[in-house]
Amino acid sequence: MAQRYLVTGAAGFIASNVCRILLAAGHEVVGIDNLNSAYDPRLKHWRLEKLTTTPGFRFETLDIADFVELERFVEHQARSTSADGGAPFAAVINLAARAGVQPSVVDPWIYFRSNTDGTLNLLEVCRRFGIQKFVLASTSSLYGARNALPFAEDADTNHPLSPYAASKKGAEAISFTYHHLHALDVTVLRYFTVYGPAGRPDMSIFRFMRKIAEGDPITVFGDGKQSRDFSYADDIARGTVAAIKPLGYEVINLGGDRPIRLDQVIDQIGELVGRRPVIEYKPAHPADVPATWANVAKAKRLIDWSPQVALEEGLRRTAAWYRENRDRILPIELGP
Repeated sequence: MAQRYLVTGAAGFIASNVCRILLAAGHEVVGIDNLNSAYDPRLKHWRLEKLTTTPGFRFETLDIADFVELERFVEHQARSTSADGGAPFAAVINLAARAGVQPSVVDPWIYFRSNTDGTLNLLEVCRRFGIQKFVLASTSSLYGARNALPFAEDADTNHPLSPYAASKKGAEAISFTYHHLHALDVTVLRYFTVYGPAGRPDMSIFRFMRKIAEGDPITVFGDGKQSRDFSYADDIARGTVAAIKPLGYEVINLGGDRPIRLDQVIDQIGELVGRRPVIEYKPAHPADVPATWANVAKAKRLIDWSPQVALEEGLRRTAAWYRENRDRILPIELGP
């Protein structure tokens, strides 16, 4: 049965893919995004252009950290779509966030405003307007550096190494509180290093691919031996949609389940774009972790999800997207 969903951060990397999957399944999607300048907004507008031409999609520029405007918006949606007094949305999928470990050290306040306060605001409108399902995008950064690999959902997350991770810890905590107090059905998804076509330009895969393809040097913090569990965007979006089902309160990892060293990824990118990488090494950042690896057994058990796109194939698709869209991508600012 077709449903109506609210997707926050709709112009973002993961959220735009979630919107695409929901629309292809015949659902109606209302997307909101404040289109901020955390990274070059031109890429957000590019993603948004593709969504706004799809039947069933509507968009509003809105900041989830502004509770007054958010409540007014949801109240209007309730009046215009729920003549019988029912909930305006079958679920809220909260993918709006300030992401990134190192930038959060520079400006932690904006991370807590977007990630923690924004989540609280959305939970409150869910309570006030009878929206029963809430999906929260969280992060593998919560696992820090103390836990054994692969990371399981019941591991210690009480020692976040960055304000970004701490802000997501706060979002997870208040989500459980609303589940406990108000019987809200909540699924928390911890994403692991998502990459793919039209990805974030501040992320390593996008940055490395463009710089190597154009013959520019890349910067690696540390010795390049750190490993990451890279996750292809389509897989992550598919898992996010699967998590809309009623689950009570659950925390679920979504990751590639196959960590790989950063220097090996760089070599693969160089082969795909036909250039030898030129690397400048800098000291490792204290907020970064040496390795990530998702235990995805719970995702398989609860939402019948497992990663389908191997890193080699995902990088090939990303390189093809870069070649096809090079003229549009070159002006995009990569950030500091």
